[in-house]
Amino acid sequence: MIEICYLEDDSSIAQTVKMYLEEKGFRVTVLPVFAEARRLLQRKVPSCVLIDWNMPDGSGDSFCRWLRLRWADLPVIFLTVKGDSRDMVSGFQNGADDYVVKPFDLEVLYSRICALLRRAGGAEKEYLSCGPISVDCRRMTAALNGQEISLSPMEYQLLLLLMQNKGRTVTRESILRHLWDDNENYVNDNTLTVTMKRLREKLHNPECIRTVRSIGYRMEET
Repeated sequence: MIEICYLEDDSSIAQTVKMYLEEKGFRVTVLPVFAEARRLLQRKVPSCVLIDWNMPDGSGDSFCRWLRLRWADLPVIFLTVKGDSRDMVSGFQNGADDYVVKPFDLEVLYSRICALLRRAGGAEKEYLSCGPISVDCRRMTAALNGQEISLSPMEYQLLLLLMQNKGRTVTRESILRHLWDDNENYVNDNTLTVTMKRLREKLHNPECIRTVRSIGYRMEET
């Protein structure tokens, strides 16, 4: 299902938009402050983000910049009363893909979302996150708190495998088979231990990577 993250502090407008888009088959999560949106996005990346410019805890342009630092291709649309050309230019310069001025026609909004999603081609599937850690599968990069970190190819592949199986325990045997045997390379079990140690150090020993004693590892939200 297509998931929409909608940042709007006016509950009346938010519920009207939410009801309409959910009738069209979308799942809409309304968030009244940017702080809640940051926490949600770090757990799961939606298909599209709708942003009101003026929110109780900040401005839409700064939040959009925060988004772009982490998810370069995530579809973003401003929904705002700020219809001045300078505001619109600022919105696009800070990373918005589209700009809709209130009041707006719901059918037009729906059409614009659909058009943007077609162009994005399911970009949200290319982003994985857990707590402060995120992975951009298209660019094959990892970040901690939005800051890109340098990983060796094996460290990246190990992190990616754990992210792809978030919430599930991945056995050491399965990790060795997927990461090394598929590439026709043989290493001993100690190499996995060393690789995991280095990965954890680079990620500042995050709580979300758990060791399941004598079995393997699990990535999970804390």
